[in-house]
Amino acid sequence: MKTTLTLSALTTALLLSACGDGSQTATQAHGADPKLPEPQRGLLPSMTIADPAGWDGDKPTVPEGYRISAIATDLQIPRQTLVLPNGDILVAEGRGGNAPKLKPKDVIAGYIKAKGTTSVKSGNRLTLLRDADGDGRYELNQVFAKDLNAPYGLAFHDGALYVANQDALVRFDYQEGQTEASGPPVKVTDLPSEINHHWTKALTVSPDGRFLYVGIGSNSNITERGMEAEVDRAMIWQIDAETGAHRPYATGVRNPTALAIQPGSDQLWAVANERDELGPDLVPDYLTSVQDGGFYGWPYSYWGQNVDDRVRPQKPDLVASAIKPDYALGSHVAALGLDFSEPAMGERFADGVFIGEHGSWNRENPVGYKVVFVRFENGRPSGEPVDFVTGFRSEDGKTRGRPVGVTVDPRGALIVADDLSNTIWRVPPAR
Repeated sequence: MKTTLTLSALTTALLLSACGDGSQTATQAHGADPKLPEPQRGLLPSMTIADPAGWDGDKPTVPEGYRISAIATDLQIPRQTLVLPNGDILVAEGRGGNAPKLKPKDVIAGYIKAKGTTSVKSGNRLTLLRDADGDGRYELNQVFAKDLNAPYGLAFHDGALYVANQDALVRFDYQEGQTEASGPPVKVTDLPSEINHHWTKALTVSPDGRFLYVGIGSNSNITERGMEAEVDRAMIWQIDAETGAHRPYATGVRNPTALAIQPGSDQLWAVANERDELGPDLVPDYLTSVQDGGFYGWPYSYWGQNVDDRVRPQKPDLVASAIKPDYALGSHVAALGLDFSEPAMGERFADGVFIGEHGSWNRENPVGYKVVFVRFENGRPSGEPVDFVTGFRSEDGKTRGRPVGVTVDPRGALIVADDLSNTIWRVPPAR
């Protein structure tokens, strides 16, 4: 009874804090040189509960000149997608993580966040979708591989299909046209999985297929579990595809949730989710090129040399080396998807990246819940993000979907994984 009363009191306090006083304004900072506000600290962050609702025949909104359709429904938590050379689409389905809660507020925050997610059981599988006649309808929908462990990142190169489970990077042999895995996967290397506060393992492959890059998130917000829990975390690994040998490629990246190689180069890019509890407008999630050997601040600083004084002891020499990310996406948007565009997507959206924003939970005024496009000029992000797929969250607070992975089909369509409605959306130009 005492536990129930305590939980009830904490819930009441949390919900009151979520109601706020209307003082939070839309001061989200975007771009290469965002103006960051002063940190705000409090007992509890403001939280707004996502209120899931079905699409009921409606669809997300896309720009004029584009159309959208659901090509797969009733999936089991679709996260990331991969377009194979023959046009088939693979979908990674699952949910992971096993981090124990540290404080009462963590219990409440977990409860709040869970209210905005699907109740569907984790698929722990890959599903293959095929449009045999090219009419935009994917007639074949079948399980390609099952009994995986919270698969997330997907990559393909020269007959090798790579899957980043929450605990290991694995490989399937693949022949074009195959609709089902011919056997169990081969382990390339283990991945950090103890605690797994941030369980998703983002993945991409170098153009020559020699290296895999895996994003590994931190085990805390700002080292609440101690630095020993952060060994091999908050970084991007470079893994030798042949041997499984790995090294830290970049460090200090709190939660690198999606990775992509820029076309025409070997340049690795990432989107990352930054830390919480510094206010509704800190710290911006970001898009950045990733430098070999680069340090990006976590946990000691953010957006370059802005020191986070909650972290002790500090490391000023390390902070002095912290790289400022290339582009701020806005705080708490929860960017989870990234892919470079293709000319087939149309002139307006030919040069840049699409980013899936899963949506905030710790702001009074929610942000994210959409897919945005960031234009590139001379190989770098430029200008304000442009809304590309919206309508996942309505003005009345109803949340019909939450975008995760985004993948550009070279034939001209954006594929969007929606892990709340368990749908795969396809957005081609209207021809």
